[in-house]
Amino acid sequence: MSTRRVSSDEETSRLLDGQSTQVYSAADNVTAIDSSNDDGTFGESFDNVPRSKRQLGLTSAVFLVFNRVIGTGIYATPSVILRTSGSVGVALLMWVLGALLAGAGTAVYVELGTGLPRNGGEKNYLEFIFRRPRFLVSCAFVAYTLIIGTAAANSIVFGEYVLHALSIPPTPLSSRLIALLVLTFCLLIHGTTPTLGIRLQNTLGVFKLFILAAISLLGLLSLFDVPGFSVRPPYEVPRNFDSWTHIWEGSGTGVNGFVTSLYAVIWSFIGYANANYALSEVRDPVRTIKRAAPLAMMAVTVLYLLVNVAYFAVVSKRDVVESRRIVAALFFRNLFGPATERALSVVIALSTLGNLLTGQFAQGRVIQELGREGILPYSFFFASNKPFGAPLAGLFTQFLVSCVFVLGPPPGDAYLFMISTSSYSLALINTLVSVGLLLLYTPLPAFKSLNWAPPYRAPKFIIVLFMLSNVFLLVVPLVPPKEGRRVYERLPYWLHPAVALSVSLIGIAYWYIWSVYLPRKQGYKLKREWARGEDGVSRWVFRREPKVVDD
Repeated sequence: MSTRRVSSDEETSRLLDGQSTQVYSAADNVTAIDSSNDDGTFGESFDNVPRSKRQLGLTSAVFLVFNRVIGTGIYATPSVILRTSGSVGVALLMWVLGALLAGAGTAVYVELGTGLPRNGGEKNYLEFIFRRPRFLVSCAFVAYTLIIGTAAANSIVFGEYVLHALSIPPTPLSSRLIALLVLTFCLLIHGTTPTLGIRLQNTLGVFKLFILAAISLLGLLSLFDVPGFSVRPPYEVPRNFDSWTHIWEGSGTGVNGFVTSLYAVIWSFIGYANANYALSEVRDPVRTIKRAAPLAMMAVTVLYLLVNVAYFAVVSKRDVVESRRIVAALFFRNLFGPATERALSVVIALSTLGNLLTGQFAQGRVIQELGREGILPYSFFFASNKPFGAPLAGLFTQFLVSCVFVLGPPPGDAYLFMISTSSYSLALINTLVSVGLLLLYTPLPAFKSLNWAPPYRAPKFIIVLFMLSNVFLLVVPLVPPKEGRRVYERLPYWLHPAVALSVSLIGIAYWYIWSVYLPRKQGYKLKREWARGEDGVSRWVFRREPKVVDD
């Protein structure tokens, strides 16, 4: 069943909330797009956004995913994974397993993106699947959007590496000041000059691709003993790939080590859904998302594996395990000397900037999409693209939330708590999305009647695998840590799961007051209609209609 196109005799014009409105009689029952219309054009008509607003092509969509996935993780996480997995061989297998799970997530979000090709990502999918009670999912999702979209952690990481590059000792004040400056930069460039912002994040994506490819090549040259690429004295020459025994030496750190490694590697691949947040601005969104997300994730997977091989070809296992420095720093030190560490700080800072730009680009559009739903107060403000042809209101909202997270929590437990709460919230939403997608294939009348017919379908076992990987991320933080190991210094280990699970209560309370309590008390019912704004972007508008009381 396809989304019904509205003929001219069904359209009427009226003035609503000061906006010129087109009313779509069937628009409140939007369903998945028809799989027979697989040329991309129907995907554009599915969301009533003018073609002139669709600026993103295949390259930009690829880098939306690529930039979001690759931040600082590939430079630091391999050290953690090797220490917890015990051997180089198991560490590499963990990266392969992480790639498989990320591939499953990519397949799930490609199916959802082709079925509902519009801005908003998970918001749309949860609304489409879980329709009763009406508007409940949308209201509950608002609070999660603000938590998940915060850029506080990456902005502070950016600040610390900038200070390292300048040989300035980082302090909480200085790193937070630079964090605020980079957040302001992201807001201004995406909010006032969106085309320039897209070009910059694409350029940074190319830079990341070049740097990681260079690291891979340098490591392979060293592995094959090419003159000029040997480990410098007095650093230890690695023997990680000398024999089959060396590769697997130290394996068997137990279940706890496996769980810790898997948890770290899964989060290194997070970001595969980033292009789904901006599909209303993509040309031929159905065709593009089917190509962009897999291309980006294949590139990420190849680079991750090659870079890990490069690290282990240049840095000894003992150095990685015993040194608390990130493995990338040890890699450059062993090949080119300690003076290159400042250059590495510049590389990581630019990589983090690309991650920040793509993250804020996407999250600003999610907030705009919530405004288009008409549920937020002053929805017309959040839904607008004025005055610069960009969702400035959504970007500014996310900017404020990120600034609060940067300035509010003190160092230590509180800051780690914020990061953990954000990560746990994302795993919770991914679990609901994957469970919902499985429900669409059941014979249950409530879901079968939705006629889910996307142009691309992920295999069922892939959806189940993705669901289980996110259930794993939900369960692990609930398990008490081993004796002598603590998640926090003072806070209980279970606090961030408890808070993340409770966040929905804020949205549920808002939903009840707005859609149940006030209409019942004041004697009206809510009716929503499409309103096309002056910027050409349509949105839902709610009108209060008096209830008819029977005599």
